[in-house]
Amino acid sequence: MQIKSKLPNVGTTIFTVMSALATEYKAVNLGQGFPDYPMSEELTAKVAEAMKNGHNQYAPMPGLIGLRESLAEKVEFLYKTKVNPDTEITITPGGTYAIYSSLTTILQPGDEVILFEPAYDSYIPNIEINGAKAVPLPLTYPDYKIDWDLVRASITIKTKAILINSPHNPTGSVLDQNDIAELKNTVAGTDIFIVSDEVYEHLIYDGLPHESMLKHPDLFARSFVNFSFGKTYHCTGWKLGYCIAPAAFTKEFRKVHQFNCFSCFTPAQVALAEYLKNKDAYLSLPRFMQQKRDYFIELMKQTKFDLLNTSGSYFVCASYGRISDESDKDLAIRLSKEAGVATIPLSAFYHNHKDDKVVRFCFSKQNKTLQQAVERLIKI
Repeated sequence: MQIKSKLPNVGTTIFTVMSALATEYKAVNLGQGFPDYPMSEELTAKVAEAMKNGHNQYAPMPGLIGLRESLAEKVEFLYKTKVNPDTEITITPGGTYAIYSSLTTILQPGDEVILFEPAYDSYIPNIEINGAKAVPLPLTYPDYKIDWDLVRASITIKTKAILINSPHNPTGSVLDQNDIAELKNTVAGTDIFIVSDEVYEHLIYDGLPHESMLKHPDLFARSFVNFSFGKTYHCTGWKLGYCIAPAAFTKEFRKVHQFNCFSCFTPAQVALAEYLKNKDAYLSLPRFMQQKRDYFIELMKQTKFDLLNTSGSYFVCASYGRISDESDKDLAIRLSKEAGVATIPLSAFYHNHKDDKVVRFCFSKQNKTLQQAVERLIKI
């Protein structure tokens, strides 16, 4: 018996490869994007309390209404937009799942989806497994901005959606008001959907605003907007997120959702419904993470890496022209083996493995972890 693969071009992800190397060589892992510092004790206590109080059975398919109501209040507070918690918000097992379900909801075989590379590695497989075609467009190097003229030139009668990500993984670039104006101009008068990956909505720095699709009624009217609790509350292992979309879109989204996971972990939903009312827990996050970014950047001045600008996310990218002319993957492997620091080569985020001699570092770590990593990188 043989399986005809739906993803014939997909192998083991670079994250698995680099994490295995980090373990084998006892490297400091600045590869994968997860914190190594504790999350809120108050929030974990609320989860334990929810379990002790008997909240251990299935939650409703769209998620607990109390959590959805808290999210609606947050959206109105942050973005001055009213969303209906009953018909426009769905709780999901993580942001990646929400993106996959958004694409599965709208895509038919032969459709095309425009996305921007370097790109989070789930995007293209999510598109292709639905029988659609990914149309990857390069962000301009080294500032990683969108070339909107190229976007418009790439639209065809088969274009079903544009997939955007801000703050951006892996580069840390963010959409600004000009990007929003260009996006509005590009999709006006079309039936093109927007699938927006906003899992790093609170990890944005230097006083910059997050240009969510939820801030712009004409964009939200055609959008699936996807978020993650894991990135906001330092609990990536919980795998909880949510999708906000207009009621008609959400109705179709839930048809996919109900026959996939159906329901998400109930005790965490109970806890988050209450914890979300603590606005400072997410409003303080940009300042907290910017301190880590700035600390890491200052430390890295002692090395021969040249850091690129990052205005958001967990990540900062670095070119290494003063160190080596080897491929970014070879360098990343050598850094794990010889320096004892795990990174991610940026070519892994391109379908054609475009190599600008750049690696990505994750700075969502304890200061002592960052210091230990840089002490090793100085020697390269």
